[in-house]
Amino acid sequence: MRPLAEHAGGAGSAGQVPENVEYRVAHLRDRLAAEELGELGVRAEVRAGSIVVTGTVPSTQCRETLLRTVEEELAGLAVHTDVVVAETTSPDHAEDLP
Repeated sequence: MRPLAEHAGGAGSAGQVPENVEYRVAHLRDRLAAEELGELGVRAEVRAGSIVVTGTVPSTQCRETLLRTVEEELAGLAVHTDVVVAETTSPDHAEDLP
């Protein structure tokens, strides 16, 4: 997997997690489940003083919506994203099997 976007907020130093970070991550998870992104296999976890958002989405538009939602919910926190767009185009050649 290749990171498509990565950004960091300015709150706290490395290793320090603000008190309400678990609440904000839980709220992000709830929002993702309730909105059009609900079917996506996206995870948000607190790791080593920052929030890591990982997963695969079906389109660039979905990824942009996801990143915008993450930014809204977790503004000011250190956030790292590793969200990839699934390749959904048809193959342009036959697969060679041995």
